[in-house]
Amino acid sequence: MKRAALLFALIASSLAAQDWAKAKVEKSPRHREWVTVKHDGRSVEAYVAYPEVKEKTPVILVIHEIFGHSDWVQDMTDELAGAGYIAISPDLLSGAGPNGGGTSSLPSNQVGQAINRLPPDQITADLNAAADYALKLPASNGELFVAGFCYGGSQTFRFATNRPDLKAAFVFYGSAPWIQGTGPDKAALERIKAPVYGFYAGNDARIGATVPDTVTAMKELGKKYEPVTYDGAGHGFMRGGEDPAGREGDKKAREEAWTRWMSLLKSLR
Repeated sequence: MKRAALLFALIASSLAAQDWAKAKVEKSPRHREWVTVKHDGRSVEAYVAYPEVKEKTPVILVIHEIFGHSDWVQDMTDELAGAGYIAISPDLLSGAGPNGGGTSSLPSNQVGQAINRLPPDQITADLNAAADYALKLPASNGELFVAGFCYGGSQTFRFATNRPDLKAAFVFYGSAPWIQGTGPDKAALERIKAPVYGFYAGNDARIGATVPDTVTAMKELGKKYEPVTYDGAGHGFMRGGEDPAGREGDKKAREEAWTRWMSLLKSLR
């Protein structure tokens, strides 16, 4: 247990730095801002990036990893804006840190623990509030997509069960709602209205092993679920593949996944 805790702390520490991601964001020509979204007496800090386009555009709700609202999450949010979408990424740890702070106020080795303590209903309410905020922006065309990574990938799948007006959900190495010892939560999956597209790593059995049963359950329920597994990639390849020191397998997977993602978005607009 001590070794596992130490390993997590080291990983969290390295992720918290992400100087390369921070540098990319700082060079971005696009307008970016932090906004406070309020609901039910709660304040949620959310990061919004705007595309430089003439027409109104869809919104992409971005759900962060187990490592919280990191520099890379800001980088990804900005990159989606660069692709032509209003992107908003709420810090689900808003108010969970010292003096009511969020991810950045917490020691890196405490972020994952704090996320695991978040009430599911609060997560759903935070995500709905952030999505609604962005949809009401004058530059929004009223269409909503959601994408999440790692922990955020699983939350993306769960959000799709609670948000009937979604155009599509993009799940990056996250599992479907699951009942331990039973399999996919079919009662939850039954509520999904939007197509779900999965992006998985070949070297990630922890998540990959859940995909076949999810395919079966979604097919039985008549839901659209299209997973793709990228051989040679590890969990977190969208972040790892962008890291200059990342593995080649992750870099290749990220490039292929990004191309697929942009193609799907274009076809769904």
